Amino acid sequence: MKFIIDKKIFEQFPSFVARVVVAHGIDNSKNTPGIASLLRETEKNIKDTASLENLATEPKIQCWRQAYKALGSKEYRASVEALRRLVLKGVEMRHINNLVDLYNYISLKHTLPVGGEDIDSMTGDLALTYAGSNEPVVKLLGDDDAKAPYKGEIIYKDDVSAVCRRWNWREVERTKLTEKTTNAVLVVEGIDPARKEEVEIAAKELADLIKEFCGGKIEYHLLNINRTSIDL
Repeated sequence: MKFIIDKKIFEQFPSFVARVVVAHGIDNSKNTPGIASLLRETEKNIKDTASLENLATEPKIQCWRQAYKALGSKEYRASVEALRRLVLKGVEMRHINNLVDLYNYISLKHTLPVGGEDIDSMTGDLALTYAGSNEPVVKLLGDDDAKAPYKGEIIYKDDVSAVCRRWNWREVERTKLTEKTTNAVLVVEGIDPARKEEVEIAAKELADLIKEFCGGKIEYHLLNINRTSIDL
């Protein structure tokens, strides 16, 4: 299985980078209190240093808003903006499972979009690409109805259907990370050319935390305009 980024994405967004964390043979079944402590600390820091009124103009958020605007998606927002908005509204990140809790923590701490999929729930290669005109309908997490991606939106997809819509907006039900996940791929995304080093730092921290709390064999890789695919 490969993870492939469509070269056309780099033509439109040449500064885009993806740090990919690949985890094999992990134990994601435990509820580890230490992760909750990390989340509470980060939530407090966000509430102490940021405000809901200024969220949209934060440079680390604004760069993603500009990217979404370029794709014609003004009403949709990057996942990291949604997370920070919840925290600034006083919502505490609830426990889902260790992997999801850890990537939420890294996303909030570094203000970067982070997501992940269960490798064993996917079919064929994973691709980050533009949706075609006849994409299958997919059920997003938390939604009752299944809908098809719009032509031209950026999606993560396997050979069956999209696994995440609107770039990193929302994941689908089919390939979500669960307590039974033993093999996973997680992606830390950056689009601001000035933050490439921070994307690397965030991915390395995520890899180390997964190793600490879930065990297994952990690798991380860089995908960018010069390297557009890796083996999972």
